[in-house]
Amino acid sequence: MAARNKARKRAFQILFEADQRGASAQEVLADWVRHARSDDRQPPVSEYTMELVEGYAQYAGRIDELIATYAEGWALDRMPVVDRNILRLGAYELVWVDGTPDAVVIDEAVQLAKEFSTDESPSFVNGMMARFKDLKPKLRRD
Repeated sequence: MAARNKARKRAFQILFEADQRGASAQEVLADWVRHARSDDRQPPVSEYTMELVEGYAQYAGRIDELIATYAEGWALDRMPVVDRNILRLGAYELVWVDGTPDAVVIDEAVQLAKEFSTDESPSFVNGMMARFKDLKPKLRRD
């Protein structure tokens, strides 16, 4: 598994855990880093994982607003937790991180949905991510 793929998966797991615990993403990230340092069996948290989690946390309110606005028929709090956090991570990386091709970001989000969510989730995530890609120039200005 490529390093960035692992980093995205870990970032998703951190966001998911934060959502489930009702904690901040930074708090859960700090827990993961501390645990990795104190337990030789735990792999370290990569720089890219930290960048993704901290970046999401910086734009969390705006990202949740975007998801709520464009997820037709889904209120953010009624959306499956897995899908919500895949979209949070994907929206951050797609809109605010330069250097990774949009198609890669979208494909990675869809792969996370295939691995961790329902049969319907990959198409939902793909549609939402495609919408964010189309709106990206406008979203970055907002």
